[in-house]
Amino acid sequence: MTVARGQHGGMATGLDEFGPAGEFTVEDLERMPNDGRRYELLDGVLLVSPAPGVWHQEVAFALARALHVACPPELHVVIAPFEWRGSKRTALQPDVLVARRADLLAVEGGKFLGEPPVLAVEVLSPSTWRIDRLSKLSAYEEAGVDSYWLVDPDPQAPSLHALALVDGRYVEVGCPSGEQAWQAQRPFPVTIRPADLVAGLRRSP
Repeated sequence: MTVARGQHGGMATGLDEFGPAGEFTVEDLERMPNDGRRYELLDGVLLVSPAPGVWHQEVAFALARALHVACPPELHVVIAPFEWRGSKRTALQPDVLVARRADLLAVEGGKFLGEPPVLAVEVLSPSTWRIDRLSKLSAYEEAGVDSYWLVDPDPQAPSLHALALVDGRYVEVGCPSGEQAWQAQRPFPVTIRPADLVAGLRRSP
């Protein structure tokens, strides 16, 4: 993952014409090149990630499918790329999110989500795990995202680390691994088994 701090941030990214006053905004994101990479903002700092690989997407899709089956009608499951805008200086694309349908309809054309999702999920990868575990966790917590899940897609030892807001701070509410089945209660009741999420990675060619 590349981190760019705006016009005067001093990091060579090839994007120095963006980010007036030393930081990036959501308006800058709309001008980013369509080059397959994922562009996100965190407190004015541009995060540039390589396009996710097929196995990363396989895990995200498997989780989204399990959530979709159990999702109540007032909520909706969305898979990346889809942007949640927390402010003019923060715009993130969780690998999977669950949002209120009313919030999705509030923005014309459904171009982005303007209110915090009720669940954000990040599938860990070598290039993003530190941001996902630290910076994004803090951003989701501060914004009031009710639940945050981190999925480790290791085919041999898959796991899910589930956090939920309690008095404004994230606390662990589940940490299943392998064949363990975990019954989530937030944002709605659903059973997740990490081994099911990586089943596609384990199949023989």
